[in-house]
Amino acid sequence: MTISRSDVGFFERQRTVGFILGVVLAGFFVSSARAQWVQWGGTDEAFIADSKGLANDWPTEGPKKLWQRDLGDGYSSILVDNGRLYTMYRKDEGEEAVVICLDAKSGNTVWEYAYAESPKDGHEKRFGQGPRSTPLIVGDRIYTIGVSGQMHCLDKNEGKVLWSHNLWDEFGGNVQQHGYSSSPIAYKNNVIVLVGGKEKGAGIVAFDQKDGSVAWKNLEFENSYSTPKILKIHGEDQLVTFMAEQVIGADPNTGELKWSFGHKNEWKQNVCMPVVTDKNILFISSPKAGARGLQITKKGNKFDVEEVWATRKIQFYHVTAVQQGDTIYGSTGTMGPAFMASVNINTGKINWRKRGFAKATTIMADGKLIILDEDGNLGLATATPDDFVVHSKAQVLEKVSWTVPTVVGKTLFARDKKSIMAFDLG
Repeated sequence: MTISRSDVGFFERQRTVGFILGVVLAGFFVSSARAQWVQWGGTDEAFIADSKGLANDWPTEGPKKLWQRDLGDGYSSILVDNGRLYTMYRKDEGEEAVVICLDAKSGNTVWEYAYAESPKDGHEKRFGQGPRSTPLIVGDRIYTIGVSGQMHCLDKNEGKVLWSHNLWDEFGGNVQQHGYSSSPIAYKNNVIVLVGGKEKGAGIVAFDQKDGSVAWKNLEFENSYSTPKILKIHGEDQLVTFMAEQVIGADPNTGELKWSFGHKNEWKQNVCMPVVTDKNILFISSPKAGARGLQITKKGNKFDVEEVWATRKIQFYHVTAVQQGDTIYGSTGTMGPAFMASVNINTGKINWRKRGFAKATTIMADGKLIILDEDGNLGLATATPDDFVVHSKAQVLEKVSWTVPTVVGKTLFARDKKSIMAFDLG
């Protein structure tokens, strides 16, 4: 067989096209890998999605719905990993909690793990019986905590139980009116959880990810409904979290207390996670107690905390808030009217407060603020320190919609008390 010069050119062009296609596909899969949502709040628990090319507005009826299916009660948010979704729900308002894995493209069930779990005595059932905690995925394992403090480590691919603990029974955790709500986080080889075992020195407990053995337990604080977070403060990793009556900073390797600052309300309900600026000013907010800016200073090996501003005009409740530099955006309000608001973290200046949504959770994606309020309205807005402009708003879920949505790529996953669904934001 004779190959001409034109044939050689053809094969060279094909090889070049193949190389370029390979690079594009490799870039796509790398981007997709970065875009996974494997813990409460996504990467760094910041509620910021790694998404590009989203639409600037939606039709009147909202973004295109890709699929919808029934799901049980619960407020656990939705994790996304390698084409699968993971969350928790309560089966038929009965005595079984369920960890579920679904196919992200269709919503079909891949596997379920159900176990007996009833809320503890004194649980306020009018707001649902949970689950409320969001699972955590690390490698091939998923870590879950139910409304009565039952923790499981499961095989992510099959739902098989690898180890388990009962946080309240084993470690003397304080039983809360609305049930266990904190989500687990990973740090190095451990999974860290808030327990509130005040009498047993188990305010916070770290378990070995592989076998569930206790790596450390420390502190004598009661737990609230927030989730711990790793923040850089004066250049070092600190485990910063709301407890029942204070915000604290601890060593994530040992649980040793670095600092604490009192912040309480009559219900011991601290939920919205703290954030910090590069000036080491910490923002905290909760109902009735309002919002504060706390300057954290370091002298030698010791940390001091000083309040630099405070206001009761900002009260973030069981909502999420998004930080952009020195500014935070979120929904302020408790049982009455709610406002979308913007606050300068360093100074406490309220840039604006705008009506238009009920109490809402928020995430940032492609430079846009995505808002889901408790009435089921999904909104798309541009938020800056100067203004708040709503581009689209549509009711796509039913009451009560308290679960923050998840965005991976151009797909949004959301749930209310009855259903789970996917929308195309492209």
